Amino acid sequence: MPFRYVVLGAGRQGAAAAYDLALHGEAQEVLLLDQDLEAAARTAARLNDLLGQPLVRPSFADASKPGSLLPLLREAHGLLSAVPYAFNLSVTELAIRTKVHMVDLGGHTGIVRKQLALSPHALREGITVVPDCGMGPGMNITLALAAMEALDEPQEVRIYDGGLPQEFEPPWGYKLLFSAEGLVNEYCGEAYFLREGRVTAVPALSEVEELEIPGLGKLEAFVTSGGLSTMPWTFEGKLQVLENKTLRYPGHARLLGVLRDLGLFSENPVELGGARVVPRELLAALLARAWHDPHVRDLAVIYVKSRGRKDGKPAQATVHLLDRYDETTGFRAMEKLTGWHAAMVLAMAVRGEISPGVVPVELALPGRRFLDLAPSRGWRIVTSVRKLGRYG
Repeated sequence: MPFRYVVLGAGRQGAAAAYDLALHGEAQEVLLLDQDLEAAARTAARLNDLLGQPLVRPSFADASKPGSLLPLLREAHGLLSAVPYAFNLSVTELAIRTKVHMVDLGGHTGIVRKQLALSPHALREGITVVPDCGMGPGMNITLALAAMEALDEPQEVRIYDGGLPQEFEPPWGYKLLFSAEGLVNEYCGEAYFLREGRVTAVPALSEVEELEIPGLGKLEAFVTSGGLSTMPWTFEGKLQVLENKTLRYPGHARLLGVLRDLGLFSENPVELGGARVVPRELLAALLARAWHDPHVRDLAVIYVKSRGRKDGKPAQATVHLLDRYDETTGFRAMEKLTGWHAAMVLAMAVRGEISPGVVPVELALPGRRFLDLAPSRGWRIVTSVRKLGRYG
């Protein structure tokens, strides 16, 4: 059965999602919406050229006015929200109202919990909503499930993931691969992990460690907020340890700590030249300028280690994905891992493969199912299980 999809947001991740839905989602049409109609038209033309057929159609839409989207959703089967997380709650309410399956790219666990509270309404309308899809949260959680499923009794899960430029350039070793506001949000506040089986708050930019990542060498990992979405609450009491750290080139966390200590993460306005300036907004604007590089070739990596028992003995499962910029399609690795994971979940929802309601991403897409679908996207995922000795 052919499906009609709507993608809200024609930026990098939305474009990648629209492409995957057209290619793998049995799409009759993908309606690409954006408040910049010219940008949507350019993106649609690029995608149709890649696809070799006119499946993607651009149209104007304003996410700040959800009611205006109603006519555009009348014949849709699935809606993918690729706009900033602040809009996702109102878009979810609209999806339920119009009985359209939905996924979003998330980014704020508090908003996701409000979306989950709408589950009885989605269930009543027979639709599925899956928040917090993408690379992280999203695919990092899905690959964590794959590592857990490789063991008989998983007890500890440690996830490391990140998007990086392929070449290190001092001092930051980083280029902007998604919105500056979303990135700064990850560097602020607290993450929620499982420690000794209980949900525990851990400050962002803390617990810096260095580790060797296959194919990349030495990177640093540190805590950022929101990467696990609701997974800690889902597995509280079932896992002893669950944590997620962001990967960067060594030295990045120290520089960010300096910015934090200067007060640039604060949302409290300060007086400057007769104007009131919010430091965090200023920082996002400065980082967007400093880290902008339209020609960057990037890589994206997810590395998971899960410890527990296999065949009655201590064991460790590892799952590793390393992806790079695609010279043929022009999609960055970050765009693929983010947009394609969300598209994959939405296609499953419209096909009826995910139960109705607002479903956390950790319950929507099993690891084994993802491993079956990954090769069609060109992803090579390396998995292994080894028995551990007395001292691990």
